[in-house]
Amino acid sequence: MTRTLFFACALSLGAAAPALADTYAAISNTAMSITGDIEFDDFGITFENGKQIVFDELVGDTFVVGGETVNGSVYSVSEPKDPVLLNGNRLCGAPVTYVASWGDADTTTVAVFSTQDVPQSDADMCASYTYE
Repeated sequence: MTRTLFFACALSLGAAAPALADTYAAISNTAMSITGDIEFDDFGITFENGKQIVFDELVGDTFVVGGETVNGSVYSVSEPKDPVLLNGNRLCGAPVTYVASWGDADTTTVAVFSTQDVPQSDADMCASYTYE
């Protein structure tokens, strides 16, 4: 009976564990010098120096990049801010209000925005960073 109770507890703890964020290695010059490697999931971004941006909600699942619609994610930021990251650099130069991400099998691009309205394309981004 004790063994059965142990396995039941272990299974329930595993089911309640939060999902782990994916780790992305910085490959663009801006990502290497400003954000470093990141952890990214549907809840936010953690930068190499430990600073975080927390998402409020997913507000879009497509995005226009270079005039073409791509599958991606657009998140609103729960508390707009422009954290100081690597080498004293800031993420955007203004409080970040939205974050968009899209990619292919090899790379992921993360764009940040300081716009009042939900961004529809990369035209209004204040910066973008590329990871693998």
